[in-house]
Amino acid sequence: MRLPIRSGALQQVLAFASLIVLILFFSLASPNFFQFSNIVGILLSTSVIGILALGVTFVIITGGIDLSVGTAMTLCSVMTGVFITFWGFPTPLGVVLGILFGAFAGFLSGLAVAKMKIPPFIATLAVMMIAKGLALVISGTKPIYFSDTPEFSQIALGTIIPGLAIPNAVWIFLIMAIFGYIVLSKTVIGRYTFALGSNEEATRLSGVNVNRWKIIIYSIAGLFTGVAGVLMASRLNSAQPALGLGYELEAIAAVVIGGTSLSGGKGTMIGTVIGALIMSVLTNGLRILSVPQEWQTVVVGIVIILAVYADILRRQKA
Repeated sequence: MRLPIRSGALQQVLAFASLIVLILFFSLASPNFFQFSNIVGILLSTSVIGILALGVTFVIITGGIDLSVGTAMTLCSVMTGVFITFWGFPTPLGVVLGILFGAFAGFLSGLAVAKMKIPPFIATLAVMMIAKGLALVISGTKPIYFSDTPEFSQIALGTIIPGLAIPNAVWIFLIMAIFGYIVLSKTVIGRYTFALGSNEEATRLSGVNVNRWKIIIYSIAGLFTGVAGVLMASRLNSAQPALGLGYELEAIAAVVIGGTSLSGGKGTMIGTVIGALIMSVLTNGLRILSVPQEWQTVVVGIVIILAVYADILRRQKA
């Protein structure tokens, strides 16, 4: 007797198999790939993109899209620098405010989509441009350094487990993944996230305040963006206002590779984590093999096309 396999679960299995194949290929192609320091580097680079992707997962499951996460992350980094370096707030308070600023950016995107009825692509594109401009204006187009707060870099690069050289950023990514999983699969927010993506009109007719839940979901996605912004600033020990463009595409690619449907209604946090790891392993492996940067970009673009095409095939089959 043949047991049915859900398309989403099958996509996760295929994504995980692809991750294993990539690891084996790069391990055989270069002896430097599977060194502990390089594996830690992969996990560290995954932490920022992965957290962004976790937030984007909520939005895409609703049938929307968020192009603002990259520059909003940068703006959160800049605002964290302003709170701590310029205004002299204590580091914990500055970090919390930087994260909440990300939630506020998500709130604005949700407001534009839900209340103003602007298509998510256009609304988040506008927020992306606004965030990019504000980051440059607020910082004066110059990096903000955390030289007077040496403990700030320990948020991402320190380690809470003595003797185990795994940066805190990796543990924070794991915590955020667990948090995202719980919210998406165990709470009313998660149920409405899937309901909006599956059939928004039916959800509205059942008496659900669709606009309110959209705003809440975009705000939660913004919260993840804020965490990623703080981690990015901590890794660099500075807020770089020109950074951010391109991160949103990698985050969206990780979400789609992990099995979340661009048409909404389907997706998992576990799949997104796998997708983020695939993106990081691919980029790191190509770099170790000394593939030129321009060709790395080409390969990542091809992977994105294949992931979207696989999503189209999956929907047609369903």
